[in-house]
Amino acid sequence: MANDAKAKKGPNIFVRIGRAIAKFFRDSVAEVKKVVWPSKKQVLNNTAVVLVVCIISGAALFAVDSVFALLMRLLIHA
Repeated sequence: MANDAKAKKGPNIFVRIGRAIAKFFRDSVAEVKKVVWPSKKQVLNNTAVVLVVCIISGAALFAVDSVFALLMRLLIHA
């Protein structure tokens, strides 16, 4: 009777955790195989676009900050 209860209970927690970890890694490997990696030309193009946008954004932020700083100096000294 004790054997019947244990047989119905299933594997212990360590076995279940081990199976879950193994399934996670199997699924992860399957997903990585589906990834379409960009070519070197695409990577360089995207990098250039990001750098240009960062430089333009930085210049715009610098310009706005300079204008506000000038206005604050004019208001404080007036």
